[in-house]
Amino acid sequence: MVDISFAYWVPNVSGGLVVSKIPQRTDWTYDYNAWLAQTAEEVGFDYALAQARFIASYGAEYQLEALTTVAALAPVTKKLKLIAAVHPGLWHPGVVAKMGASIDAISQGRFALNVVSGWFKDEFTIYGEPWLDHDERYRRSEEFIRVLKGLWTADEPFHFRGDFYRINGGWVKPKPLTQPHPEVFQGGNSKAARRMASRVSDWYFMNGNSIEGVREQIQEVSALAKAEGRTIKFGLNAFALVRDTEAEAHAVLEEIIAKADAEAVHGFGEAVKNAGASTSEKQGMWANSKFEDLVQYNDGFKTGLIGTKEQVVDRIRQYYEVGVDLFLLGFLHYSDDLPAFGQEVIPLVRQLEAKRKSTENLVAV
Repeated sequence: MVDISFAYWVPNVSGGLVVSKIPQRTDWTYDYNAWLAQTAEEVGFDYALAQARFIASYGAEYQLEALTTVAALAPVTKKLKLIAAVHPGLWHPGVVAKMGASIDAISQGRFALNVVSGWFKDEFTIYGEPWLDHDERYRRSEEFIRVLKGLWTADEPFHFRGDFYRINGGWVKPKPLTQPHPEVFQGGNSKAARRMASRVSDWYFMNGNSIEGVREQIQEVSALAKAEGRTIKFGLNAFALVRDTEAEAHAVLEEIIAKADAEAVHGFGEAVKNAGASTSEKQGMWANSKFEDLVQYNDGFKTGLIGTKEQVVDRIRQYYEVGVDLFLLGFLHYSDDLPAFGQEVIPLVRQLEAKRKSTENLVAV
């Protein structure tokens, strides 16, 4: 293994990372998230991703906005790379380019962006924004990223004329400290999402999936990117349940599912089903998700980081070997589980990386 990165979902939205009534030792407030970010970087996490939610949805009653949250976390952290999620259609790329460059300066080059094309129709319609067809949302996101990168990198005033955005000689000063520009992440499972990622994104986030399912996505998107003369990195969503025994870890998982907020889970399932039906292939990111999968928003249970620390490290190794570069983690009890993961799991992964590097050096000699 070489340089696997670890990220965590910032719990800036109430309700935690599972749609369940099980008690959770976590919190959505700023003070809590400042402490958590400082803890995360101390125990070896590389990235933190702030979620983008604007209204209560499926149990998430309170939300701290993502861009302002990472801006506030920047001065209280030193190493952690801070990713903010944004929705094209609710944000203009020129405004986000300026805000991103400012946060990059505040954080000394630690800002990144996750461009989310959107699946929750109500978040757009309550603000009077049109709800575009699925593939149109991804076309808009692609233009959004092209404008961002153009404004961040252009030496002269930047011009852009697309179907969704117009830039008539715009510029951003100061430029971001991160060169050539802050990293741009993107998710999605559809063909439109994969093609978009291959053309403009730096990272492609995948929902939780089997090793074979992840392999297929990585191979397809890598081939598409290669045809565009590009390379891309891959992140995988996972829900980590690490306990002293495999039985204990699975008992916690069973309790989470048994205490699921059934009404909220079914509501979420209907919303994403409708969103998926609008794709060109008539299925979306959650097309093969069962009730128990939807209890964790992005199919994190499917990734299988559930068991003892040794079992979880071996599972990470298997995903790495099919091309995963980063693990985006959610936890049940952030107060306990995130520090424990950093103290117990990440060091074992780093030991495997060091061992592999040593072996490769010996072979090279």
